[in-house]
Amino acid sequence: MERAARKGIAWGPVDPSLDELLAAFDPGLPLERARSVPSSWYRDPRVDALERRHVFGESWQLVARMDQLERPGDFVTADVAGEPILVLRDDGGELRAFFNVCRHRAACVMTEPQGNARRLRCRYHGWTYDLRGQLRGAPEFEGVEEFRREDHGLVPVAVDRWGPLVFVHAGATPIPLQTWLAPLPERIGQLEGLKFFERREYTLACNWKVFVDNYLDGGYHVNSVHPALGSVLQYSEYRTECFERTSLQSSPLRDGADAAASATRKGDLARYGWAFPGVMVNAYQAVVDTNVVFPLGPDRCRVVIDFYFADLDGDRARELARQSVELGHRIQLEDLGICEDVQRGLASRSYRTGRFSVRREVAIHHFHRLIAGRLREGARAAS
Repeated sequence: MERAARKGIAWGPVDPSLDELLAAFDPGLPLERARSVPSSWYRDPRVDALERRHVFGESWQLVARMDQLERPGDFVTADVAGEPILVLRDDGGELRAFFNVCRHRAACVMTEPQGNARRLRCRYHGWTYDLRGQLRGAPEFEGVEEFRREDHGLVPVAVDRWGPLVFVHAGATPIPLQTWLAPLPERIGQLEGLKFFERREYTLACNWKVFVDNYLDGGYHVNSVHPALGSVLQYSEYRTECFERTSLQSSPLRDGADAAASATRKGDLARYGWAFPGVMVNAYQAVVDTNVVFPLGPDRCRVVIDFYFADLDGDRARELARQSVELGHRIQLEDLGICEDVQRGLASRSYRTGRFSVRREVAIHHFHRLIAGRLREGARAAS
């Protein structure tokens, strides 16, 4: 197996154990000598299961917007790697989040994507909770011994926000959100005053890590895959910085050949912030979009893109916003095509690992080291 690995050939007919699989990447190698995580990490169901619990289940996830949660009773439901989540504003005006799981038979308590409710009522057996998650009604439960309503409220989840962006953390002892995101709020800004315009969602036939790898390649693919965007970026001055759980790519902007890109991607600097594992924030002058990727299986993922603008007043401002969204959609389709192509190649017997561009791909190497650490911690916890 070791000889085959050195030749770059995929695993043979005998599948490795999970420990062997996770040992196939060496996070201690410097970038100049490092290889990417093996192709099997993008396809193996065991890795997918570990990621859902110990990567997505133990990190801050962007799941809602503040404009969806303005009034008491406003709620949003979300699925974070298979974990049902409910976020709401309670009757005292406080943001709260819970596992969207009834304490009786585990049905989802709220089933609409968003809405407003005075109480939270499970449609299965009618168990009812108040906006603070406390159980208020359990029909036909008289005579049940050693049962106390106060012990059967919805299980809370940590919730916090960065400007208009609402995050949840399903783990037991989360690091504060601002610490997790550092230094993105400082370097990109607090995002206050931005107005939500539109959401686009995409389902890709690739592992979620393929999408993140593509985002983090230091602009390496921009000129060949995104000619419109590439026309307004000063590629020679594109820079990448890595931090504890985040990275920031940036590039000076210029007037380009593409009219939509020149009109909507303006300012001195484009900033592309990423927070582990799959939250991305693209910031230009008065224009911001967030990209969030969630796993749907070893070879499928869902990408949610929200578009924000500082100015939406008047026909001209809204027309520029529409052009910006359409440019973003065009870029996303270009990424979709290349990411799905990569996923097909990862299944080839000819490919196992790749090397990193020292100049461009430092953030991918950083991401792979973070993933490896989380997966090994998860495997140890499960053993």
